[in-house]
This record gives sequence, structure tokens and C-alpha cells, in this order.
Amino acid sequence: MATERRLVRENVRRVLLKEFLMRETERAGFGGAEIQRTPMGTRVVLYCERPGLVIGRKGGAIKDLTTAIEHDFKFDNPQVEVQEIKNPALNAQIMAKKLAIALERGWQYRRAGHSTVRRIMDAGARGCQVIIAGKLTGERHRTEKFREGTIKYCGDSALKFVDKGYAVAKLKPGIMGATVWIMRPDAKLPDEIVIKEPSPVPAGDAGAQPQAAEAKTTEQLAQTPAGETASAQKAPAPGAQKPEIEIKPEKVRVKGKVKQHIISELKSIKEEAPPIDEVEIVEGEEAGEDSGENKKKDTKDTEGVN
Repeated sequence: MATERRLVRENVRRVLLKEFLMRETERAGFGGAEIQRTPMGTRVVLYCERPGLVIGRKGGAIKDLTTAIEHDFKFDNPQVEVQEIKNPALNAQIMAKKLAIALERGWQYRRAGHSTVRRIMDAGARGCQVIIAGKLTGERHRTEKFREGTIKYCGDSALKFVDKGYAVAKLKPGIMGATVWIMRPDAKLPDEIVIKEPSPVPAGDAGAQPQAAEAKTTEQLAQTPAGETASAQKAPAPGAQKPEIEIKPEKVRVKGKVKQHIISELKSIKEEAPPIDEVEIVEGEEAGEDSGENKKKDTKDTEGVN
């Protein structure tokens, strides 16, 4: 409980400090404040429309503000920094305060709401919403909303890209609240995808690309070892035809009676065939003479028969 109480007490002190800064820098166009704890002390950053009014002549106003922050709110060694808001129309707190001032001056709430929305959208915002609540036209309290563009109400996109501001207008019938929500121009939503077009290639570089590719391949071949190049050459190309696969005959095992029958057949074939030593090989002229004598004998036999 002690930790929770300390956190609550610290946050209450921060809220009171922001309200104090809003009152003190109202004429300068208060646009927000950031309070950061640093090893050197407390860093307070003020965003204002007219920072010269906050600093004062010779820095007197900002010194008084620093002393008040240190003594009244018990912040150690506060360092106040003032930054100028470049585009006040995109700051929700400034626009809410201007809307409240317009209502106090007697503007009709519809005219004030529509003019605020138009001014914000003309500044380049992606979307905005203006809410005016209070006794607008009668005795009963009611709320009017003016909306344009894209606005996110919850989620991570709302925390990152939506700026909120609130101001109070004090009128005779009662108090009217003015709330302004602004979605910044640089908001990038997670569901938005941008496809970039390919950059065009100049005409002079079109012919240089194949040469660069060839030079790159030659450099790669020079850098690779000889063994790797040989293996790369042996590897077939992806579109080339695959070589035919040689099918080796398989050995078949025979058992039993079939085996005995095959052995007996082989033995009989060997017995019938003449031995290789008994076969005479006739070569050259002897073979021609024998063939001529045989032909003469055949012709004589045929003549005798006739």
C-alpha cells in the first residue's frame, strides 16, 4: 500500500503543477507541459504559442516560475525549458482555449464549433472532433459534437497520434466545457499499406547491367577454389536432361529340384560340345585352298549325278 500511495501522491502533484502552469501562462498560449525526473533534478518543458511572455524581461518571469515550482510543489532543482509551438492550429489545448474564449465572447456554439473544425482541418490534420457541453440553448444540459476526417478513440493509435485538449467557458447560464481531439498529419495507421513504385532505369545503364553481371560471375569463378568449380561443372543444369541409368541384372537364387535340373542340363551341354583343343583353326591360303577343293568335289558329284 505504501508504494501505491506514493504513486498516487506523485501523480496528484504533477496534475496540480500542470494546472498551475496553465493559469500562469494563459496569456502566452499554454499548449502543454512535460515533467521528467532526471539525475540532476526535475525537467519541466513548457509548450507555448508566445514563449517571450513566459521568459519575461531578462528572464525575470521564468525565474519566478522556477522558484514557485520548487517551494510550492516541492520539486528538487527544477529546470524550466520553454519551446515555441510552430503550428498552433494543430495543438488541441490551444484550440480548446480559443473555442472557450469565442463562447465567452457571445459566439453561437454551432458557429464556434464549425469554425474550429474548419481551422484545424485547413492546417493539415487527418481528423478532429469538437465537443461542446453545457446549457447551450435552454435550461437543460446537453452535448453537441462536430466531427470531420478520421479519428481514433482507443488503442495504440489513439495514444500515439491523437492530441486532446480541454478548456472551460464561464457564461451567465453556467459553465460550458470545450473538448478538442486532433489526429496529427503524421499519423500512420497499422492498416494503411503504401506500395512504392520501382525506380526507372536510365537508358545508358540498361546495356551496362549485363556486362556488370558477366564481370561479377568471372570474379566469383576466380575467387572459388578449383575443387568447387569442378564439382559445379559436373553438376547438371536444372533444365538439362538427366543421363540414362544403367540397370544391372540381378542375381536369382535357385533351390531344390530346379537347381539340380539346371546343373544336369549344363553338364549335358558340356559333354556334347567338343573340347576346345580338338578344334583346328584354319588361316590364310590353306583355308582358301580347302574351300576350292571342296567346291570342285561338289561340282564333280553333281555332274556324275546328271
